[in-house]
Formats: sequence, structure tokens, C-alpha cells
Amino acid sequence: MSKSFQPTRLVGAIAIAMGCSPVIFAEDATDATQLDPIVITASKSAEKASEVPARITVIDQKTIQQSPLADLGQLLQRDAGLHVLQQGGMGQNSSLFIRGTNSTHSLFLKDGASLNTALDGGASIPYIDLSDAAQIEVLKGPASVQYGTDAIGGVINIRTIPPTQQKLFTTTEVGENKTYKSLIGTDIVSNEGVYLQVRGQRQESDGTTVTNKSDQKASYDQKGYSAKIGYELDQYGINTSINENKGTNVYYGGSQDFLNRLINTNAYYQISNNLKINARYSNFKDELTGKSSLYYFDTDRNEGDLNLKWDFNKNQNLLIGASINNADVKSLAIKGQKQSLDSNGYYIQHQFNSSNGIHTQAGLRVEENEQFGTHTVGQLAGRIQLTPLTSIYTNVGTAFKAPTGNQLYYLSESEWKGTTYITTGNPNLKPEESISYEVGIDQKLAYGISTYASVYHTKVKNLIQYISAFDSVNNISASTYTNVNKAKMTGGEIGLKWKNNDLFFTTEYGYVKTENDETGYELIRRPRQNLTLTAGLENEIYGLSVSLVAKSHSKISESSSSAMIPGYATIDLHAYWNATPNIKLFTNVVNVGDVKYKTSYYSADEFYINGGRLASAGVTLSY
Repeated sequence: MSKSFQPTRLVGAIAIAMGCSPVIFAEDATDATQLDPIVITASKSAEKASEVPARITVIDQKTIQQSPLADLGQLLQRDAGLHVLQQGGMGQNSSLFIRGTNSTHSLFLKDGASLNTALDGGASIPYIDLSDAAQIEVLKGPASVQYGTDAIGGVINIRTIPPTQQKLFTTTEVGENKTYKSLIGTDIVSNEGVYLQVRGQRQESDGTTVTNKSDQKASYDQKGYSAKIGYELDQYGINTSINENKGTNVYYGGSQDFLNRLINTNAYYQISNNLKINARYSNFKDELTGKSSLYYFDTDRNEGDLNLKWDFNKNQNLLIGASINNADVKSLAIKGQKQSLDSNGYYIQHQFNSSNGIHTQAGLRVEENEQFGTHTVGQLAGRIQLTPLTSIYTNVGTAFKAPTGNQLYYLSESEWKGTTYITTGNPNLKPEESISYEVGIDQKLAYGISTYASVYHTKVKNLIQYISAFDSVNNISASTYTNVNKAKMTGGEIGLKWKNNDLFFTTEYGYVKTENDETGYELIRRPRQNLTLTAGLENEIYGLSVSLVAKSHSKISESSSSAMIPGYATIDLHAYWNATPNIKLFTNVVNVGDVKYKTSYYSADEFYINGGRLASAGVTLSY
């Protein structure tokens, strides 16, 4: 069990400089050597990140592989425009807030397939395994034209990439709290365009305490595998993959089994030099089953997408597509214990990319949903390369979030101390709608320095809220969901990067002010300020880096007298040594000061807390 942290002079100085209580967390640098990665999330087409008329960042494979024990939430914390809230340590429930939007306003993808559950609208972030991930693209801003529902705040796209050479490897990382993760993988590649990629992994931990008032540890164990086989040439190609991850996690007050499985098939055919057709079909299953109490939540989603890209001249292309999204949800707490959520979408997107540095993107999507009817969204964006070292962009887009299965069909009745509690869904809910405005600049300077800045404003209406009414005569408390709220988020981000041979330095600062337009109060669980910083040295033989993430306080309720969750700052260390071409040794220390800090409110004076320090060491053997 970790001990209470006694602040050192270093941590105390950090805390004073940041104006918040000293706490530690991890952030590794994005790959400073990958100057202009190729991304696909913003337009469903391959393009340079520097040409995207929006703010997009990339977490590369080297960063992902620094610690197999690190989950997706830990990696996303490196971005100052994101806030990851975890209710405890390893394996505990997590939520992502992109630029102050709701946690259900973020779309999680893996190779284009949605990982969001249809019952509550979010993704099971701790259960998403990254053993086969090649890069993670983080698109901030609306993307409903390309992907439909959920993408109000942005998109997290986990991408796998076909292997290019034969490989066999195994990695093991062992740490405190009886924590370990082992994985094994192989890549097989032929000269004829056929490849096979296989991964298997197992992770266990005794865990840490979940709240500041409990001594109970929350253990976590899971195992999984992935396999991808493909046949890809310049003119045509097809690949099919399966990813499955299952296990058990203890949470505060109980335990549950989980399973998520994604089967995904992608294909393309280059009809001519300027005409290409792309197709994808996937099945995603997400299950949670209670062990200490009787409950289950099950999403079974089938998705399909078919689009045609026409490069009608050297500077312009048109993307025309259609998609289907059919989800079956099952739960003891919804009407009939099973419901279907079906939607079809039709979209068109135009891109202009000139050799003199002008890049534009305009799109329109019409969504036909069986619950709320037809809905239309659009986007207009552009980036201009003013000089070889300076570019500016602007992005305006509308987006929507369809009601979830729970919000539409929830049905529960219970009694406690003479009062009957009834909660029902509302099948007449409208989708949440948003409009976002953003401008930004990217500037390269001398001596390997580059900077950027973005400012944005988002308005959301028809926010779905949980409301209750009490009948004192019959002692009945009735609750349901309704479209009542409007909210706005205004903020910005600035960043600086420096690279000089083996040395690197990156820092980002994000600010967001949120407001419920109905009440005038700030939205809960959103720190206004975020700061990240990473510095280090890395080369082909060895590397060492130190990272800091700091966040300001946030509210626990929308009221003038709301209590606050204190801000915090966290530091991590990472080091590696390639002892031979086939042996890599590495170590990670998450939360070097072993600080306990509050992450979110539970009840009364009880709060969820972080997992404390996790020191670990590992080895990778490759052949």
C-alpha cells in the first residue's frame, strides 16, 4: 500500500508555481522526430497533419509502447485540450472531456469502427487494449459529417497499420501492487501483399484503494488477443481483424466481468487513377455483467460504410458515402430488456488542396434515425500556408449526439424507507446539437522550435438532463430524461516544441470556460486550466524523459456554493536502453511522489482518488 506523500522541495516549487496542490502524473512526449505524420481521421483520407484545417495530434507507436501497463486514458492526458477523469486506479471507470464538452460527446474509433456503447454513450476506456495500435489520432472539434453521432467534442481514432517486415517479440512489465502485463506478438509478411499480425496479452494487479474513506483495494485482471490478416496491393486490398479483451475488475461496492470484441473488415478498390471505392463492415460487442449484484449491460452494434472518392482534378476531390449503424442493447434496466437503435447516414465532402498551400474541406451529412427522424449537419474549414513557416486555419461545424438506450428506454422501480423511486426513459427525446467555431495558427521558428495556438467556441443545445419530481402525498419520486439545457464552452490552447539532435522539449497549455446557459453556473468536473510539459533525451540506444501534467480545480455541482475538487500536478519518469538489437530494457515511474489526489466526488465528504505511484520495469525481446 502506498504511503502519504511528503512534498519535496521540487514538488513544492512546482505546486507554488502552478497555484495548485502538489500531485504527480505521467505524460510522455509525442514523437519529436515524426515532424509531419500522415493522418486519416479528419477527412477519411490520408493527408499530412500540417495540412488538416483543424487541430489534430498524433500519439505514435513508440510512445504507446513505452509502457504496456499504461491505458488509453493515461496516454490521452498528454493533450492539454483533454481531461480524463478516472474514479480510482487501474481498471476503474474513466470519462473523457474534450474541450469542455460532455464525456459522451467524444467518439472512440478503432480503424474507423465505433467503440462507444449504445446504452450510456461513452466508451469503456480502461478496457481498450492497445497491444496492436500503431498510432492514436486525436481530432479536436466536430466530426459528425464524417462519422455521425457522438462526435461533438472530437474523435479518438486508434489505428493499426499493416506490418512491413517479419517480427516476433515478447514484452513483460512488472510493477508495484503486484502488477504485471505480458504480451507476445508476431508479424508475417510476404512479397505478394499478404500479411498476418497476431497479438496476445495478459494483465493483473492487486490494485489500490478507490476512495479517500475506504481501505478496500480494487483488483483488476484481463486478457485478450488480436489477429489481423490482409491482402493489399496498390490497386485493391482487403483485411479482416478481430480484437477481444475480457476480464474482471473490482470497483467500489462490487465487482463485474467485462468483455469487448471488435470484428472489422476493410476493403478498397482503385477503379481508375482518379476513382477509388472504400468499404468497411464491423461488429462490436461490449458486455458488463455484475458479480456482486445482478445486472448486465450489453451493446451489439453492426456498422457499415461505403464511400467513393473521386479526384476530378489534381487539386480537388469529392467523397460521397453512406453508412448504417444498427445497435441492439440489452439490460435488466430498460423497457422490455432489449431495444434496437438504428440509423442510416448519407454524406458528401469536398476537398481542395493546392500546391501553394491552400487546403479547404466542406461537407454535409443527412442522418435518418428511427428514433428522432432526419437530422442534417455540415462543416466548412480551411487552412492557408501564409509563408513557408506560417499557416492559419479556421473550422466551423455542426454536430449531434443521438439519445442513448438508457435515456430512451430506462425502466426501474425500487423502494427505500417508505418511498417508491421510479425512473423511466423518454422515447421522445431529441438529439443534442452543437455548433463550433475555431481558428488557429501554426508557426515554425529558428533553432528547431515550433509553436501553435487555437481558440474555439462551442454551443450545445437540447442537452439531455436527468430530472426528478416528488409526490409527497403518495411518497413517490419520479425521474426521467428531458431536453432542457443549453451550454457553451469557450477556450484555447497554445503549445511549443523544440528538438535539437537527441534533446527535446514540449509544453502545452489549455484553457476552457464552460457555462450552463439555463443556470449560469459552470459545468461540473471540468478544470479550467491544463498544463503539460515533457523534456528529455532519446536516441537509438538510450533515452530518458520527465513529464508533468497539471490541472486546476473543478466543481462537483452546478451551484454558486459548489465544493471544489482541488487542482493537482503530477510527474512521471521514463527511461529505456537498447542493450542489443534484440533486447530492450525500460522502466517507468508513474506519480514519483506517491501522491493521493481527489479525482471526482462520491458522496458527503468522500471522494474518488487516484491510484498513487506505480514504479515498474520491463524487457522486450525481439527476433
